[in-house]
Amino acid sequence: MPNKEDLEKYAKQIQEMILEQARKEYSEVVIEHWQYPRNFRATEQPDGYGKVKGVCGDTMEMFIKVKNGKISECSFLTDGCATTIACGSIATELTLTKTFIEALAFVSGETILKKLGGLPEASIHCAFLAAETLRRALADSLYQQKYSWKKQYRKT
Repeated sequence: MPNKEDLEKYAKQIQEMILEQARKEYSEVVIEHWQYPRNFRATEQPDGYGKVKGVCGDTMEMFIKVKNGKISECSFLTDGCATTIACGSIATELTLTKTFIEALAFVSGETILKKLGGLPEASIHCAFLAAETLRRALADSLYQQKYSWKKQYRKT
C-alpha cells in the first residue's frame, strides 16, 4: 500500500498532466479563471437573481446588487465544468461598476469569449450560458425595483 508521500507525489503529477493538457486547448486567462474563479459565491439578499440550465446540463446562478445606479456586487455559482466556471468568473468581473444599461449592452457571449481569448468549439456555449444568466439577473433586478415589497418573500 502506498504511503502518504507517494500519494501526494502521484496527485501532483496528475495535476500537472491535467494542466499541461489544458494549456493545449485553453488560453492562460481561461485557466486562471478556472483555477481561481472570481466572485464564486452566493450573494445574500441580491437585488437581482438569475438561474439558467445550459444545453450541456450545466446550471449557473448569478446574483447582483445595485448601489447608486451601478452594479456594486456580482457573484455566481455553477455545477459546471472548467469553462463554465471561467465564463461565470469573467462575466462577473465585466459587470462590476457598470450601470444596468451598460451591463446589458456590453456583457454578451461574444464579449466573454473575447476576454477569455476564445474557447474550443465544444465550449463556446458556456460563454452564452453566463451571458444569459446575467441577463436574467438584470431582468430580475428591474422586476424587484418595480415590486420591491416582494423581495422579502423571495427564496434564492
